[in-house]
Amino acid sequence: MKGLRAGAILRLSLLSLSTAALLPAQLLVARLAPAHGAVIPRLFHRITCRCLGVRRHVRGTPPPSGSSGLIVANHVSWLDISVLGAERPVCFVAKSEVAGWPVIGFLARLQRTVFIDRSRRAATADVAAQMGARLSAGEAVVLFAEGTTGDGTRILPLRSSLLGAAHEALGKGAGDPDGDGDIAVYPLAISYTGFHGMAGGRVERTALAWYGDTELAPHLRTVLEVGAIDVELAWGEPIAMGRKTSRKEATRQAEAAIRKARQETVSGRPLA
Repeated sequence: MKGLRAGAILRLSLLSLSTAALLPAQLLVARLAPAHGAVIPRLFHRITCRCLGVRRHVRGTPPPSGSSGLIVANHVSWLDISVLGAERPVCFVAKSEVAGWPVIGFLARLQRTVFIDRSRRAATADVAAQMGARLSAGEAVVLFAEGTTGDGTRILPLRSSLLGAAHEALGKGAGDPDGDGDIAVYPLAISYTGFHGMAGGRVERTALAWYGDTELAPHLRTVLEVGAIDVELAWGEPIAMGRKTSRKEATRQAEAAIRKARQETVSGRPLA
């Protein structure tokens, strides 16, 4: 990228070298020791955050380490992947187009991302089956339930279809033909709050969001030139979706929790 400052070029070079070194290691682990396949991706995401100057701050109570469940979050940027991946071993649900993106698609497949093709009517059922298998195996699945990235200043309505389908698939996968057990849903608000420890406003939050027709290279340049980005992960209370709480009600509660957590992050004070 022409015109980048020396420090930004150095950090980008370190990230590229780290990626090149970790890729063959992950390929080897995936083939010989798949049970440990989450170790290198987490290291990669931590290196990415360090090289890009992303500083993570956690509020609320995250899911217990090693627990399965649906992490239902808003979506602001491609940075969300590394911000979450650096915190804990997770797998992501992404649109099928991501699989074809240069470099990013390959990295996503290495992390065993679940891809959904929205152009196919049966896609939701296919993805739900994969999500159910991951949840049954004790994995944490991240679902960006808005269905797209936002502009960093608001939360878009959450979609409930995948939550319900995943619950049905998990029940059947666990030997429960009625699928009437509970799934733990963990609401999460992701907020990019500012630069260098100083709170930003609407302009700064929008600049860090990757949405609409924003191209990756210019956005990456912006991130590199900023140098230090603060992001807050605010966890809401877990929701037991299943026997007593329908998918639509669980989605409503998760959306309310995410909106509340984000407002608290932006305002700097707890809401009643």
